[in-house]
Amino acid sequence: MLVALTAQGVLAANFSISGMPFTVTATQLHGDGFAQFATIDNMIEDSPNAGDTGGQVVVIVSAIDRAELTKLCQSVSLGGMHLKITAGDANTPVKAESLVVDSDLVAGDANFKNIDIGQDASTFDRVNDRRNGGKIKGGEGVFGQQAETVDIANLRQNNYATTAARFTLPHLRMAFSGDGC
Repeated sequence: MLVALTAQGVLAANFSISGMPFTVTATQLHGDGFAQFATIDNMIEDSPNAGDTGGQVVVIVSAIDRAELTKLCQSVSLGGMHLKITAGDANTPVKAESLVVDSDLVAGDANFKNIDIGQDASTFDRVNDRRNGGKIKGGEGVFGQQAETVDIANLRQNNYATTAARFTLPHLRMAFSGDGC
C-alpha cells in the first residue's frame, strides 16, 4: 500500500536515503513558518541497510521556512565510532532556509504559534521552497499540521534525511568520536 501511495504522488519521494539513521540534538530551535506531515523515504534497490523494511521508512517530515538552532550536534554511528558534527552557540546559531528533516522520532519541549492541526498537507502555505519555487507541501489527503512559528527546547531527532536551500554552520567541527550526540 505504501509503495502504491508513493507511486501515485500521495506521499513524496525526494531522493534515495542511505537507510542509516543519524541523531540531531539542539538546546534550542526557533523556526518561522512550520509544516509537518508523514511520507515514505526510499533506499536504493537492494540496499544493504534495508533490513526487513523493503527499503522504505515511514517518516515525519518537518519543514521550516527559516530556522535557527543553538548548540547543534549531529552524529551517525559507524559501528564502534561516530562521525560527529557540532556547530552554533547562543551568540551565533546555526541558520537554515527551507529546512526539511525526515525523522522517525522528534522529541523536546515544543511551543507553536497559530497552529492548524489536521489540515490537508497538500494545502500548506507557510514554508517556502527556495530550491524549487512554490511552497513545501505534503500529498493530497495526508494529515498534517502547520504553524506560524515553532520553538523546541532540548530537541532530539532520529533522522534519515535533511535538505535545505541554505545551511549556515558557524564554528563547525567535524570529527570521529567514541560517542554520539
